[in-house]
Amino acid sequence: VQILSKGELQVSDKERHTQLEQMFRDIATIVADKCVNPETKRPYTVILIERAMKDIHYSVKPHKSTKQQALEVIRQLKETMQIERAHMRLRFLLPAKEGKKLKEKLKPLIKVIENEEFHEQLEIVCLIDPGCFREIDELIRSETKGKGTLEVLSLKDVEEGDEKLE
Repeated sequence: VQILSKGELQVSDKERHTQLEQMFRDIATIVADKCVNPETKRPYTVILIERAMKDIHYSVKPHKSTKQQALEVIRQLKETMQIERAHMRLRFLLPAKEGKKLKEKLKPLIKVIENEEFHEQLEIVCLIDPGCFREIDELIRSETKGKGTLEVLSLKDVEEGDEKLE
């Protein structure tokens, strides 16, 4: 009854070790999913990321989310290896009236414009840094008062061919 009201359940060293190992693997998996080698635009394998995390002596923080830690790991790995977040591919449909003006505001947030067409509305297919997504979404929503649409075509732009080769 004491443990239930006051304390924490004791976890054995082995259990704790297994838990931290699993978190380590989860963090490496998230990093591998979100990142590419900027030179080749190809993804890194989980094994390679795990090795790199060991090289920088990354220690898992059991009370922080794995996603938060993965973003931290990416920042730290940038100092020792070629790694960056994979770009997201988006399509915007903007009303003709606001389209041109809005495109100027969006330009600094876009990495690459792949396609642009202007008929009744402005359609742009582009690549962005995932960190800019929320800002772009809010810009389009506020500037077009809900008339513009934003569609995520792919979460990570990866060179076709060999998704997961060592």
